[in-house]
Amino acid sequence: MGDPIDSDQGAFAQRFKEVVEELSNGEIRVELFPGGVLGQEPEMLQNVRMGQLEVAIVAVGNVAPFIPQYAALSYPYLIETHYDAVKATTGYLGNYWNEISKEKGGFEILGWTYSNFRYVTNSRRPVCNLEDIKGMKIRVPQNRVIIAAFDAWGANPVPMAWGETFTALQQGVVDGQENPYIVNHTMKFHEVQDYISETHYQYSLQPMIIGVNTLANMDDETREIITRAGIEAQQYGLLFQVLEAEKAKEAMQAEGVEVCELEDEDKWREIAMEKVWPEYYDFVGGKEVIDTMREHLGK
Repeated sequence: MGDPIDSDQGAFAQRFKEVVEELSNGEIRVELFPGGVLGQEPEMLQNVRMGQLEVAIVAVGNVAPFIPQYAALSYPYLIETHYDAVKATTGYLGNYWNEISKEKGGFEILGWTYSNFRYVTNSRRPVCNLEDIKGMKIRVPQNRVIIAAFDAWGANPVPMAWGETFTALQQGVVDGQENPYIVNHTMKFHEVQDYISETHYQYSLQPMIIGVNTLANMDDETREIITRAGIEAQQYGLLFQVLEAEKAKEAMQAEGVEVCELEDEDKWREIAMEKVWPEYYDFVGGKEVIDTMREHLGK
Protein backbone atom coordinates (compact mmCIF):
# COMPACT_ATOMS: atom_id res chain seq x y z
CA MET A 1 0.00 0.00 0.00
CA GLY A 2 1.08 3.56 -0.64
CA ASP A 3 -0.07 5.06 2.66
CA PRO A 4 1.42 4.64 6.17
CA ILE A 5 0.35 1.82 8.48
CA ASP A 6 -1.64 4.23 10.69
CA SER A 7 -3.79 5.35 7.73
CA ASP A 8 -7.20 4.04 6.67
CA GLN A 9 -5.44 1.80 4.13
CA GLY A 10 -3.36 0.50 7.03
CA ALA A 11 -6.45 -0.15 9.16
CA PHE A 12 -8.05 -2.08 6.29
CA ALA A 13 -4.88 -4.11 5.69
CA GLN A 14 -4.35 -4.92 9.37
CA ARG A 15 -7.94 -6.17 9.71
CA PHE A 16 -7.50 -8.26 6.55
CA LYS A 17 -4.34 -9.78 8.04
CA GLU A 18 -6.07 -10.53 11.36
CA VAL A 19 -9.06 -12.24 9.75
CA VAL A 20 -6.96 -14.34 7.33
CA GLU A 21 -4.63 -15.52 10.06
CA GLU A 22 -7.46 -16.21 12.51
CA LEU A 23 -9.58 -18.18 10.03
CA SER A 24 -6.60 -20.19 8.80
CA ASN A 25 -5.38 -20.89 12.35
CA GLY A 26 -2.10 -19.22 11.44
CA GLU A 27 -1.45 -21.43 8.41
CA ILE A 28 -1.69 -18.42 6.08
CA ARG A 29 0.57 -15.50 6.97
CA VAL A 30 -0.04 -11.99 5.64
CA GLU A 31 2.88 -9.57 5.43
CA LEU A 32 2.14 -5.84 5.23
CA PHE A 33 4.29 -3.38 3.30
CA PRO A 34 3.00 0.17 3.92
CA GLY A 35 4.36 3.51 2.76
CA GLY A 36 5.07 2.54 -0.83
CA VAL A 37 8.09 0.39 0.04
CA LEU A 38 7.19 -1.99 -2.81
CA GLY A 39 6.92 0.84 -5.33
CA GLN A 40 4.41 3.38 -6.58
CA GLU A 41 0.82 2.21 -7.01
CA PRO A 42 0.98 1.75 -10.83
CA GLU A 43 3.99 -0.52 -10.32
CA MET A 44 2.22 -2.50 -7.60
CA LEU A 45 -0.84 -2.85 -9.82
CA GLN A 46 1.26 -4.24 -12.66
CA ASN A 47 2.97 -6.68 -10.32
CA VAL A 48 -0.41 -7.94 -9.07
CA ARG A 49 -1.58 -8.46 -12.64
CA MET A 50 1.57 -10.46 -13.41
CA GLY A 51 1.38 -12.49 -10.21
CA GLN A 52 4.63 -11.12 -8.79
CA LEU A 53 2.73 -9.51 -5.90
CA GLU A 54 -0.27 -11.23 -4.36
CA VAL A 55 -2.32 -8.29 -3.06
CA ALA A 56 -2.20 -4.47 -3.22
CA ILE A 57 -4.36 -1.50 -2.30
CA VAL A 58 -4.46 1.08 -5.10
CA ALA A 59 -6.41 4.28 -5.72
CA VAL A 60 -9.03 4.24 -8.49
CA GLY A 61 -7.11 6.96 -10.32
CA ASN A 62 -4.17 4.58 -10.70
CA VAL A 63 -6.41 1.83 -12.05
CA ALA A 64 -7.94 4.11 -14.71
CA PRO A 65 -4.95 3.98 -17.11
CA PHE A 66 -5.52 0.21 -17.35
CA ILE A 67 -9.34 0.24 -17.14
CA PRO A 68 -10.80 3.58 -18.34
CA GLN A 69 -14.17 2.99 -16.66
CA TYR A 70 -12.51 3.40 -13.26
CA ALA A 71 -12.09 7.12 -13.99
CA ALA A 72 -15.86 7.42 -13.56
CA LEU A 73 -15.35 6.89 -9.82
CA SER A 74 -13.41 10.16 -9.74
CA TYR A 75 -16.00 12.15 -11.70
CA PRO A 76 -16.45 15.41 -9.75
CA TYR A 77 -19.67 15.50 -7.72
CA LEU A 78 -20.92 12.11 -8.90
CA ILE A 79 -20.39 10.48 -5.48
CA GLU A 80 -21.59 13.05 -2.96
CA THR A 81 -22.27 11.14 0.27
CA HIS A 82 -21.04 8.15 2.27
CA TYR A 83 -24.20 6.37 1.12
CA ASP A 84 -23.23 7.00 -2.51
CA ALA A 85 -19.74 5.61 -1.87
CA VAL A 86 -21.12 2.36 -0.44
CA LYS A 87 -23.71 2.03 -3.22
CA ALA A 88 -20.98 2.60 -5.82
CA THR A 89 -18.90 -0.31 -4.51
CA THR A 90 -21.49 -2.92 -3.45
CA GLY A 91 -24.50 -4.64 -4.98
CA TYR A 92 -24.90 -4.19 -8.73
CA LEU A 93 -22.07 -1.68 -9.05
CA GLY A 94 -19.74 -3.72 -6.85
CA ASN A 95 -20.23 -6.67 -9.19
CA TYR A 96 -19.82 -4.35 -12.20
CA TRP A 97 -16.36 -3.24 -11.07
CA ASN A 98 -15.25 -6.75 -10.25
CA GLU A 99 -16.35 -8.19 -13.58
CA ILE A 100 -14.72 -5.42 -15.59
CA SER A 101 -11.56 -5.79 -13.49
CA LYS A 102 -11.33 -9.49 -14.28
CA GLU A 103 -12.06 -8.96 -17.98
CA LYS A 104 -9.85 -5.95 -18.68
CA GLY A 105 -7.36 -5.86 -15.82
CA GLY A 106 -6.57 -9.42 -14.88
CA PHE A 107 -7.37 -8.88 -11.22
CA GLU A 108 -10.28 -9.20 -8.80
CA ILE A 109 -11.44 -6.91 -5.99
CA LEU A 110 -11.26 -8.33 -2.48
CA GLY A 111 -12.66 -5.21 -0.81
CA TRP A 112 -12.75 -1.42 -0.86
CA THR A 113 -11.00 1.11 1.34
CA TYR A 114 -13.26 4.11 1.97
CA SER A 115 -11.14 7.18 2.62
CA ASN A 116 -13.79 9.92 2.71
CA PHE A 117 -13.85 13.14 0.68
CA ARG A 118 -10.71 14.69 -0.75
CA TYR A 119 -10.27 18.05 0.93
CA VAL A 120 -7.99 20.72 -0.53
CA THR A 121 -5.07 21.85 1.62
CA ASN A 122 -2.71 24.75 0.90
CA SER A 123 -0.07 27.01 2.41
CA ARG A 124 -1.09 30.35 0.91
CA ARG A 125 -4.55 31.43 2.05
CA PRO A 126 -7.96 30.15 3.16
CA VAL A 127 -9.94 28.77 0.21
CA CYS A 128 -13.61 29.36 1.03
CA ASN A 129 -14.92 30.06 -2.48
CA LEU A 130 -14.02 29.76 -6.16
CA GLU A 131 -12.24 33.09 -6.23
CA ASP A 132 -9.83 31.96 -3.52
CA ILE A 133 -8.48 28.97 -5.45
CA LYS A 134 -7.79 30.80 -8.70
CA GLY A 135 -4.18 30.53 -9.81
CA MET A 136 -3.22 28.24 -6.93
CA LYS A 137 -0.84 25.38 -7.80
CA ILE A 138 -2.51 22.18 -6.56
CA ARG A 139 -0.82 18.78 -6.71
CA VAL A 140 -3.23 16.24 -8.22
CA PRO A 141 -2.91 12.57 -9.27
CA GLN A 142 -2.27 11.62 -12.90
CA ASN A 143 -6.01 11.71 -13.62
CA ARG A 144 -7.33 13.72 -16.56
CA VAL A 145 -10.78 14.18 -15.01
CA ILE A 146 -9.38 15.65 -11.77
CA ILE A 147 -6.95 17.82 -13.73
CA ALA A 148 -9.80 19.14 -15.87
CA ALA A 149 -11.94 19.88 -12.81
CA PHE A 150 -9.30 22.00 -11.09
CA ASP A 151 -8.54 23.74 -14.36
CA ALA A 152 -12.26 24.55 -14.76
CA TRP A 153 -12.31 25.99 -11.24
CA GLY A 154 -9.45 28.35 -12.12
CA ALA A 155 -6.66 26.59 -10.24
CA ASN A 156 -3.35 25.41 -11.69
CA PRO A 157 -3.37 21.60 -11.31
CA VAL A 158 0.06 19.95 -11.20
CA PRO A 159 0.10 16.15 -11.79
CA MET A 160 2.68 14.56 -9.52
CA ALA A 161 3.62 11.16 -8.15
CA TRP A 162 2.36 10.53 -4.62
CA GLY A 163 5.82 9.87 -3.22
CA GLU A 164 7.01 13.34 -4.30
CA THR A 165 4.11 15.28 -2.79
CA PHE A 166 5.34 16.11 0.72
CA THR A 167 8.69 17.41 -0.53
CA ALA A 168 6.99 19.48 -3.24
CA LEU A 169 4.73 21.07 -0.63
CA GLN A 170 7.64 21.63 1.73
CA GLN A 171 9.75 23.32 -0.95
CA GLY A 172 6.88 25.39 -2.34
CA VAL A 173 6.91 23.70 -5.74
CA VAL A 174 3.14 23.47 -5.32
CA ASP A 175 0.85 25.42 -3.00
CA GLY A 176 -1.44 22.57 -2.02
CA GLN A 177 -2.89 19.14 -2.62
CA GLU A 178 -6.16 17.29 -1.95
CA ASN A 179 -6.78 14.25 0.23
CA PRO A 180 -9.06 13.04 3.02
CA TYR A 181 -8.51 14.06 6.64
CA ILE A 182 -6.90 10.80 7.77
CA VAL A 183 -4.44 10.81 4.87
CA ASN A 184 -3.64 14.49 5.40
CA HIS A 185 -2.92 13.82 9.06
CA THR A 186 -0.94 10.57 8.76
CA MET A 187 1.14 12.07 5.94
CA LYS A 188 1.84 15.04 8.26
CA PHE A 189 0.76 17.57 5.65
CA HIS A 190 -0.26 19.86 8.52
CA GLU A 191 3.46 20.48 9.03
CA VAL A 192 3.67 22.22 5.64
CA GLN A 193 0.04 23.28 5.01
CA ASP A 194 -1.89 25.93 6.93
CA TYR A 195 -5.37 25.68 5.44
CA ILE A 196 -7.93 22.97 4.64
CA SER A 197 -11.06 23.46 2.56
CA GLU A 198 -13.93 20.98 2.89
CA THR A 199 -14.56 20.23 -0.77
CA HIS A 200 -16.89 17.32 -1.56
CA TYR A 201 -16.10 16.89 -5.23
CA GLN A 202 -14.58 13.41 -4.97
CA TYR A 203 -14.83 10.50 -2.53
CA SER A 204 -11.51 8.69 -2.30
CA LEU A 205 -11.83 4.95 -2.99
CA GLN A 206 -9.10 2.31 -3.17
CA PRO A 207 -9.81 -1.32 -4.03
CA MET A 208 -7.73 -4.11 -2.55
CA ILE A 209 -6.88 -6.24 -5.56
CA ILE A 210 -5.56 -9.75 -6.19
CA GLY A 211 -4.47 -11.30 -9.50
CA VAL A 212 -7.07 -13.49 -11.23
CA ASN A 213 -4.54 -16.30 -11.60
CA THR A 214 -3.30 -15.89 -8.03
CA LEU A 215 -6.82 -16.37 -6.68
CA ALA A 216 -7.67 -19.17 -9.12
CA ASN A 217 -4.55 -21.14 -8.12
CA MET A 218 -5.57 -21.21 -4.45
CA ASP A 219 -7.41 -24.19 -3.02
CA ASP A 220 -11.11 -23.69 -2.25
CA GLU A 221 -10.62 -23.21 1.49
CA THR A 222 -7.89 -20.60 1.08
CA ARG A 223 -9.90 -18.76 -1.56
CA GLU A 224 -12.91 -18.67 0.75
CA ILE A 225 -10.82 -17.31 3.63
CA ILE A 226 -9.22 -14.61 1.47
CA THR A 227 -12.59 -13.54 0.04
CA ARG A 228 -14.29 -13.41 3.43
CA ALA A 229 -11.40 -11.44 4.94
CA GLY A 230 -11.71 -8.82 2.20
CA ILE A 231 -15.41 -8.32 2.96
CA GLU A 232 -14.82 -8.08 6.71
CA ALA A 233 -11.91 -5.67 6.25
CA GLN A 234 -14.11 -3.46 4.06
CA GLN A 235 -16.77 -3.28 6.78
CA TYR A 236 -14.14 -2.50 9.42
CA GLY A 237 -12.47 0.11 7.22
CA LEU A 238 -15.68 2.02 6.58
CA LEU A 239 -16.36 2.39 10.29
CA PHE A 240 -12.71 3.24 10.95
CA GLN A 241 -12.66 6.22 8.62
CA VAL A 242 -16.05 7.54 9.74
CA LEU A 243 -14.89 7.56 13.36
CA GLU A 244 -11.25 8.56 12.84
CA ALA A 245 -11.68 11.33 10.26
CA GLU A 246 -13.07 13.74 12.83
CA LYS A 247 -10.19 12.95 15.19
CA ALA A 248 -7.68 13.66 12.41
CA LYS A 249 -9.41 16.98 11.68
CA GLU A 250 -9.31 18.01 15.33
CA ALA A 251 -5.66 16.99 15.65
CA MET A 252 -4.68 19.18 12.70
CA GLN A 253 -6.73 22.09 14.02
CA ALA A 254 -4.89 21.73 17.33
CA GLU A 255 -1.66 22.18 15.32
CA GLY A 256 -2.99 25.49 13.98
CA VAL A 257 -4.53 24.41 10.68
CA GLU A 258 -7.52 26.55 9.67
CA VAL A 259 -10.56 24.71 8.26
CA CYS A 260 -12.96 26.41 5.86
CA GLU A 261 -16.33 25.21 4.55
CA LEU A 262 -17.06 26.28 0.99
CA GLU A 263 -19.49 29.17 0.71
CA ASP A 264 -20.42 28.41 -2.89
CA GLU A 265 -20.06 24.67 -3.46
CA ASP A 266 -23.12 24.69 -5.72
CA LYS A 267 -21.02 26.72 -8.18
CA TRP A 268 -18.17 24.20 -8.02
CA ARG A 269 -20.68 21.41 -8.76
CA GLU A 270 -22.35 23.34 -11.59
CA ILE A 271 -19.05 24.13 -13.31
CA ALA A 272 -17.91 20.51 -13.01
CA MET A 273 -21.12 19.09 -14.44
CA GLU A 274 -21.32 21.61 -17.29
CA LYS A 275 -17.65 21.87 -18.30
CA VAL A 276 -16.02 18.61 -17.25
CA TRP A 277 -18.65 15.88 -17.43
CA PRO A 278 -19.53 16.16 -21.17
CA GLU A 279 -15.87 16.38 -22.21
CA TYR A 280 -14.83 13.14 -20.55
CA TYR A 281 -17.55 10.63 -21.34
CA ASP A 282 -15.30 8.96 -23.91
CA PHE A 283 -12.41 8.95 -21.45
CA VAL A 284 -14.40 6.80 -18.99
CA GLY A 285 -15.66 4.38 -21.63
CA GLY A 286 -18.78 6.25 -22.72
CA LYS A 287 -21.68 8.19 -21.27
CA GLU A 288 -23.43 4.90 -20.49
CA VAL A 289 -20.88 4.27 -17.69
CA ILE A 290 -21.91 7.50 -15.95
CA ASP A 291 -25.59 6.80 -16.67
CA THR A 292 -25.27 3.32 -15.15
CA MET A 293 -23.69 4.75 -12.02
CA ARG A 294 -26.32 7.48 -11.68
CA GLU A 295 -29.11 4.96 -12.12
CA HIS A 296 -27.81 2.67 -9.39
CA LEU A 297 -26.97 5.59 -7.11
CA GLY A 298 -30.59 6.66 -7.42
CA LYS A 299 -29.83 9.96 -9.15
